[in-house]
Amino acid sequence: MTTVQKKDKGLNKHSFRGLTPDQINELSQEKVVELFRARMRRRFSRSSIAYAEIKHKYIRLYAKCKKSKKNTQPGEKPVPVKTHLRNAIVLPEMVGNNVAVYNGKSFNNVEIKFDMIGRYLGEFSLTYKPCKHGKAGVGATKGSAHTSLK
Repeated sequence: MTTVQKKDKGLNKHSFRGLTPDQINELSQEKVVELFRARMRRRFSRSSIAYAEIKHKYIRLYAKCKKSKKNTQPGEKPVPVKTHLRNAIVLPEMVGNNVAVYNGKSFNNVEIKFDMIGRYLGEFSLTYKPCKHGKAGVGATKGSAHTSLK
């Protein structure tokens, strides 16, 4: 008899470009950037691939995230780091942080997860409210406008 192994539904195995979170954390900054899509690689190559040469405003954001994560008690969520940098790229060291991203009116809290690596912060903080279609209101139908003219 052959035994069929059941999949554990509670265990999600995350990967980014075929690498597990542990493997990603072991990589250097240059190797992680090589895994990103072309637009993100270009951003890093324009300011040199070295992490220390990223523009100052992004370095400050990444440093604040690292500090917030370090000052957290085990089992608690980190204090959100407020930012207007919607075009900041999510790096592996930011995973587990809370970032409050400005959407033009207010700050939306975004919890950084492993699946978000290599994407922009602005993708997770919508600048508009999605439209909800409901029933037509009074005077919204064609028939009601013409009946009052008769």
